[in-house]
Amino acid sequence: MLKHLFKLTWNKKKQNFLIVLEVFISFIVLFAVFSLLIYQQRNHNKPMGFNYENVWVVNIFPEDRARNWGLSDSVNNYHESIKQEAHAFPEVQEASFCNFNTPFAMGQANAPVKYNNKEIISNFYITDDHYANALGMKLLEGRWFDKRDNGMAETPIVINKMVSENLFGAEDPIGKVVTSGMDSVRKLRVVGIVDDFKDKGDFIAPENGIFMRMTEGEEAGSGTLLLKMKPGSGGNVESRLQKILSGAAKNATVRIDHLAELRKIKNKTVLIPTIILLVVCAFLIINVGLGLFGVLWHNINKRKSEIGLRRAVGATQNGVSFQLIGEALAMATLAMIAGSFFAVQFPLLHVFDMPAGIYIAAIVAAIGFIYILVLICALYPGKQAAKLYPAMVLHED
Repeated sequence: MLKHLFKLTWNKKKQNFLIVLEVFISFIVLFAVFSLLIYQQRNHNKPMGFNYENVWVVNIFPEDRARNWGLSDSVNNYHESIKQEAHAFPEVQEASFCNFNTPFAMGQANAPVKYNNKEIISNFYITDDHYANALGMKLLEGRWFDKRDNGMAETPIVINKMVSENLFGAEDPIGKVVTSGMDSVRKLRVVGIVDDFKDKGDFIAPENGIFMRMTEGEEAGSGTLLLKMKPGSGGNVESRLQKILSGAAKNATVRIDHLAELRKIKNKTVLIPTIILLVVCAFLIINVGLGLFGVLWHNINKRKSEIGLRRAVGATQNGVSFQLIGEALAMATLAMIAGSFFAVQFPLLHVFDMPAGIYIAAIVAAIGFIYILVLICALYPGKQAAKLYPAMVLHED
């Protein structure tokens, strides 16, 4: 029976070419959409690796950077004075200075990192000793850098689990020295490992992350203060805090953002293109469905004599209905065989560097969706064809 259906479909390949092409294009588009959706869903299910609730970001923009942040000693005193003003608020539980690339920020900083003959590209987060407490990060191994690291020849760093796997493999990274920079001249010593740090939003996969202790030369570039606040801290606290910090940060503009709000903004930048793609895909699927429905309906009107003859020689109503539905499914199968050939190239060629399981799941989802669409479009025309009476159809011819 299946061989017969495919033979009939192949013999009518010229008539069915356009609808097969539409199904083929729809399959490719659905494969791309499902790949994106499955990728984002898997990323959404992964833990953040830190706590963004009740964390505020204070950005300090000095009018005269050279005067305010000129010498390392004055910068350190400048930071400490601002921290003291922040800690004077009972609502502030922790304060930490860091570089501009805070979680959900629009900017990032990355550089190559080498260990023996292996090299990776990693995000770098320049932070002080209180960063982990401010974001509620949990150590998996080792410790966070602190005053014990003063005077070390190598800059202490904490790496995330992804860096540990990609750079060290099965080796224990604690105590290992790596080099960083385009010339690989800066030496960094690993003192701890944290969980993967998903700071680009809920739908973006975690990346290699290295947290580097802020040195004297880097303090001048750190105008961002993270504040871990007590739950329930509202607008009154924020306005008083901004007023006090603006007074402490002389000749500077102070802006306070909430990580929870920045997360929503970051997620929107990812979801809006996805929603647009879904709308375009929906229009395409509707057009394909209407086209398929019209072709099947037209075939019924053209094949009335054939249907009447089949009924006259003993074909049942269900047999006629299954015949037409089967032809539609066979036509879709031929289109998806061609589409699957191209889709399989994505995991083989590592396109977009997504895990192979995402592409395989997307192929299966696209095939299932196309079959359901074709079945829905073919069901009503097939039933209408089954209701044709042999005598009436043959009499018309």
